Amino acid sequence: MSHIIIAVLITAVVAGFLSWISATAYRKKTYEDKIGSAEVKSREIIEEALKTAETKKREALLEAKEESLKTKNELDKEVKERRAELQRYEKRVLVKEENIDKKQEILEKKEISLLTKEEKLSERAKEVESLYEQGMSELENISGLTSDQARQLLLESVEDDIKHDTARLIKEYDKLIKEDSEKKARDYIITAIQRCAADQVAEATVSVVQLPNDEMKGRIIGREGRNIRTLEQMTGVELIIDDTPEAVVLSSFDPVRREVARIALEKLIIDGRIHPARIEEMVEKAQREVDLIMREAGEAAVLESGVHGLHPELVKMLGRMKYRTSYGQNALRHSIEVSAICGILASEVGVDIRMAKRAGLLHDIGKAIDHEVEGSHVQIGAELCRKYKESAIVINAVESHHGDVEADNAISCLVQAADTISAARPGARRETLETYVNRLKQLEDITTSFEGVEKSFAIQAGREVRIMVVPERINDDDMVILAHEIAKRIEEEMQYPGQIKVNVIRESRVSDLAR
Repeated sequence: MSHIIIAVLITAVVAGFLSWISATAYRKKTYEDKIGSAEVKSREIIEEALKTAETKKREALLEAKEESLKTKNELDKEVKERRAELQRYEKRVLVKEENIDKKQEILEKKEISLLTKEEKLSERAKEVESLYEQGMSELENISGLTSDQARQLLLESVEDDIKHDTARLIKEYDKLIKEDSEKKARDYIITAIQRCAADQVAEATVSVVQLPNDEMKGRIIGREGRNIRTLEQMTGVELIIDDTPEAVVLSSFDPVRREVARIALEKLIIDGRIHPARIEEMVEKAQREVDLIMREAGEAAVLESGVHGLHPELVKMLGRMKYRTSYGQNALRHSIEVSAICGILASEVGVDIRMAKRAGLLHDIGKAIDHEVEGSHVQIGAELCRKYKESAIVINAVESHHGDVEADNAISCLVQAADTISAARPGARRETLETYVNRLKQLEDITTSFEGVEKSFAIQAGREVRIMVVPERINDDDMVILAHEIAKRIEEEMQYPGQIKVNVIRESRVSDLAR
């Protein structure tokens, strides 16, 4: 049975293998047929491609030939145009060369003509020079003057004419400038003075304390002078007790100390208990009271002037000026008045009103401590303003209000004018006799130092100077120039309120005797 199965299996395997071999042979034949037909088709395609390529090649060659021909035609055309253009340029160059040759011929002819004329002019110049020398010789013989002398006379004549014209122009321009400037300045100043009516009271440098009776003098002096000595040591003020009935005089260069001593002495007189311990107590109270008064006075001045943002130390120093005087004028009232006048003038001329008021209020701030610090009040005031960070305009106004430094802005000029107005107001200040006499002498010395001045007289309290000149040395034109130069010198060398009128007088006197 198993042999049968094996035989069947072998038979099936052999049958399958034979069928596979027959199928493979059939497929091989089929593939070979397909390959043969593909080779045929590929040959046909190659032949077709070769034919197409040959056609394209011929077309490309034709196109290249056509393009080459076209390019050649264009190049030939361009060459012809360039040749034509070159021919035109050549013709122009030839024409220009011909014109240049013609111009050169003309220039050569002109050069020859100019050389001929130059020779003739040279000959004529020699003739003119000879005639000029001959004429000058004849003129010198006729006039009896050499050419240098004649030239000198001519220069002197021209100088006189120029001097006359200069004097006339100075006179005309001075007149026009004075008329215009004086009118405007007068209007501004009148407006400022009318709108600022400040009280002016001359103050002294001594204080007088009234006593209830003469017995109080002995109590103030004390046993062996201990009371008066203590008071003088504590306050730094000198007490003058003389024959004046019921009065004691306090004298000191420091107004603040003098005020402290006055208040302390009045309190002691009212209290009645006068001894060294009580004197020390009253002086301390008076000092605190004066400090309070000064601070309040500074705040009131700032409020009255409308100036804000001042450093507290500057406000305190303004208050100290309440007890400071200059030629009898209270320094604080003067500063407030200058501030007000500056504000009015600033509104008239169109500058910053607030800055002008600030500069006017602080212009004399150095006077608050000028008796404690070395230097002028101008220098001290400028340093204080720098220390407390004031603006450059305010610092320049402080430095320049007496002319120590050049004013570099309009507000500084307004402060100068306002300071002069306040100081020159009648009754504002008093002047010592010595200062007054020295100012008049300086004025006369300046005027007599000029050449040709015979005499000079300062009149009207130094507001006018009359100058007598030598008539033989100063003519009418020289008078105008002399007056101008004297006025300029006075402005540079003197300090004075207001203005000084310069009058130059030239008079000729002829006298004879009848016998």
